[in-house]
Amino acid sequence: MEKITLKDKTFKPFLTYDRISAAIDKVADEINADFEGGEDFPVLLCVLNGSIMFMGELMKRLNFNCQVVSTKLTSYEGTHTTGEVKQATALTADITGRRVIVVEDIVDSGNTIVALKRILEEKGASESYICTLLLKPEAYKKDVKIDYVAMEIPNDFIVGFGLDYDEYGRNLKDIYVLDE
Repeated sequence: MEKITLKDKTFKPFLTYDRISAAIDKVADEINADFEGGEDFPVLLCVLNGSIMFMGELMKRLNFNCQVVSTKLTSYEGTHTTGEVKQATALTADITGRRVIVVEDIVDSGNTIVALKRILEEKGASESYICTLLLKPEAYKKDVKIDYVAMEIPNDFIVGFGLDYDEYGRNLKDIYVLDE
């Protein structure tokens, strides 16, 4: 892995696809242990656009039937969060009375998670669980429980594997960190 440049910023290698894949295996095992053999079909809620790659990889590893639903929330401009979460796209299906597993790419400030939990409650989900590929424990200070965490990382700006810098870099299979 070599350094990359996206727009006006340079990023250095941080996590290889192999490490990401192993972490997804681990979190999928935890989810399977909790949901396999259930009577219902839980909903996997893909938070667009960042979670697309994680969602695709995670779904392949789950051993139970589930429905895939998506929504899009926005809170970032460039490399910084605005602190205000907006629902850009409504949920793509009715979740009333359903168990929902939110599939997030990254949890840092937690603003998106708090907004999502509120939205899911308002839409009638019976239960909701948060699954994230990456958690920044230094940045996360909210009271909402993160049920499934594939990996914890430092509070650095990263791109790749669905994560972007102004919509660039989502397609990278590895994850890169800002090289300051």
